[in-house]
Amino acid sequence: MSTTTMSPFQPATMSTAQLAAVSFLARYSGRTHTLYDFQLREWFTWCEANSLEPLTGIQRAHVELYVRSLGERGLMDSSINTMMHAVRGYFRFAHIDGLISSDPAVYARLPKIHRDETRTQGLDRLELIRFLQVAQTITVHHGALAYLLGINALRASEAAAVRIEDYTDTLRGYRVLHLVGKGNKPATMPLTIPVLRVLEACRGQRTSGPLILRPLSGKRVDRRDVYRMVTRIAHAAAIPRHISPHSLRHAAITNALDAGVPLRDAQILARHADPRTTEHYDRARGNLDRHGVHFLTAYVAGV
Repeated sequence: MSTTTMSPFQPATMSTAQLAAVSFLARYSGRTHTLYDFQLREWFTWCEANSLEPLTGIQRAHVELYVRSLGERGLMDSSINTMMHAVRGYFRFAHIDGLISSDPAVYARLPKIHRDETRTQGLDRLELIRFLQVAQTITVHHGALAYLLGINALRASEAAAVRIEDYTDTLRGYRVLHLVGKGNKPATMPLTIPVLRVLEACRGQRTSGPLILRPLSGKRVDRRDVYRMVTRIAHAAAIPRHISPHSLRHAAITNALDAGVPLRDAQILARHADPRTTEHYDRARGNLDRHGVHFLTAYVAGV
């Protein structure tokens, strides 16, 4: 069955498999929705090419044959596992909703990923200090971006989306930043004095609107601008390797752990749902008194 009928959605003409796909995708929005939509279309296309109904009649062997086909297309093991996120979720919720009697993907064998921590390009303590210092010498916007990424461990899209109104509140004596993170999860983070200082310098006399702007045009930044700004700071700081926004998030988490932040508090800093994800970096709302940014700011005091 062609996947082209999956969008635009027409419930009256959709098959059970397509309706299950629509139901699953309705749980997500933004980039996650786009990614999962693509992954399910790939699954439907493979099933059509192999004369299989995408939902009913599927057995574990079919799922594992699909996994093998992804490998034969040249995808890396990590990419294969990523491609299977939507497929596995699709079958899991179809089973929960009673559309199929069992989940054929739950025990399907996926490639094992052996993570190489040396491939992650983070920054050590001195490099992080230098990055933060140099960023402030370029523009106030570079300085604010560096602190949001390197101290508060924001993702590139999260930093680009910060508005002045997002950090006007005070809770329990702390100025806090409200944001919506990955998976549309709201979060509240305390802003330490050094971070607040650079954010206020970036804000200037403005009272609303996007915080970080393109220095030349004055327009709000996007993810690509964030990448370019980080690259510029790293070059100016003479850091001799490629540094991305995720490198700064990685640096925030690993340096927090080095500073003595307990794993649980580092997990809150990183906003990871699973502590094993934080452990991998070794590298929601948390307790503001014990938040990792306090320890980290003290650890890199003087910036």
